[in-house]
Amino acid sequence: MAPVILACRREPWVRIRVLATAQHREMLDQVLNVFDIKADIDLNIMRENQTLPELTARLMIALNDAFARENPDVVLGQGDTTSVMVAALAAFYRHIPFGHVESGLRTGDLNYPFPEEMNRVVAGHLARWHFAPTQSARDNLLAEGIDETRITVTGNTVIDALIEASKRCDKHAPKIAPGQRLVLVTAHRRENFGGPFAEICRAIRHLADVRSDVEFLYPVHPNPNVRDAALTLLGKHPRIHLCDPMEYLSFVAAMKSAYFILSDSGGVQEEAPALGKPVLVLRSETERPEAVNEGVVKLVGTDFNAIVSESLRLLDDSHAYQSMARGISPYGDGHASQRIVDVLGQDLVTHAWPHKVLNAC
Repeated sequence: MAPVILACRREPWVRIRVLATAQHREMLDQVLNVFDIKADIDLNIMRENQTLPELTARLMIALNDAFARENPDVVLGQGDTTSVMVAALAAFYRHIPFGHVESGLRTGDLNYPFPEEMNRVVAGHLARWHFAPTQSARDNLLAEGIDETRITVTGNTVIDALIEASKRCDKHAPKIAPGQRLVLVTAHRRENFGGPFAEICRAIRHLADVRSDVEFLYPVHPNPNVRDAALTLLGKHPRIHLCDPMEYLSFVAAMKSAYFILSDSGGVQEEAPALGKPVLVLRSETERPEAVNEGVVKLVGTDFNAIVSESLRLLDDSHAYQSMARGISPYGDGHASQRIVDVLGQDLVTHAWPHKVLNAC
């Protein structure tokens, strides 16, 4: 959302207010600092190991109160977090138009990913404006009966942010020993907790054992279900480097330095192809099929053998590697945020007074 906030700041007709739920406190603060953004309202909703019902209930009360105080003309939210789903519902209850950034992503299975698929379906059906990142996302919305006049294909704002960050991240690059190749890992999805996550870790450790020329860098999500298992299963290996979640510029630098990436993250599936980095996705389905169709991302799931074999294929087969490392970006050209603001302007600036846009992140 940072590029959208910055684009709103440039418009004389917008009074932008940034609301942070702080569902993930540590990750939020450093990103706001990178883009010189300060939250005007901070709900500080995060609690350690919180359950989804507890989080949802606290968000609903806090967001409803905030919307009542702020009385915005528009609420914008991005993606598929519980925060965004509740923001859309709270805005609906107060008859405030909601704009859904990154709208239309679907797997078609409400239980996968859990709860993200449900979150984005609910947010989408409550939205007044649908800012779809791709044509296939638009097609998903049309198939659900969304009015085509409410859908705009903008590209994804994550590419806007990536382009800006990639210009100034190189000084944050991780140190890699001569002759070594770096594999970057991100794994945190709720549906992978337990047995699937253990399989992922087992595969990573096996790869580190059999390939002395490869190092793994894994910024570990703070959720105890992830952190505790990662420390137990991957800790103390000399070529597996576990660290806290990385600041955004450092993470972009790590992606640029990586030979390839193992990830269950949606954002990485969009960012890494634009940097020319192959991604093996630790999921069996994805709501981002465009990069898979282009051949720059591959689904490997959480099966030990699939992760190991596809990783070794990228490490050992230069033709297979080059076929995935083509620098293709099906998710945008860096101008998504301005397109979003332009659409809002066309709909709202018929009034002769500045509109207050509340950006929930």
